[in-house]
Amino acid sequence: MKLVSAVIKPFKLDDVRAALSEIGVQGVTVTEVKGFGRQKGHTELYRGAEYVVDFLPKVKLEIAVADELLDKVIDTVAKAANTGKIGDGKIFVTPLEQVIRIRTGETGEEAI
Repeated sequence: MKLVSAVIKPFKLDDVRAALSEIGVQGVTVTEVKGFGRQKGHTELYRGAEYVVDFLPKVKLEIAVADELLDKVIDTVAKAANTGKIGDGKIFVTPLEQVIRIRTGETGEEAI
């Protein structure tokens, strides 16, 4: 099992969620986050004063997947979140040792 974490632009969330639904992914955790990468920040003008916005709003998705579904999930997120512009985000994959469904006590892939 793997944990796929994706940081994407907020306006792409619905596209990614719909695309994941189409391939049978049922559980996704979404968190509003702020950050920057190569995109850095940008300057904005407010009441005549210029200020720097260092951290840009992003959305972080966390998806627990079985190993067999991993490549499909990565491809789906990458395609649905892509705008072709800087700041599209990143996908991180980490090993997932155990999953437990609290309500039923199911463990492993059955709990995903």
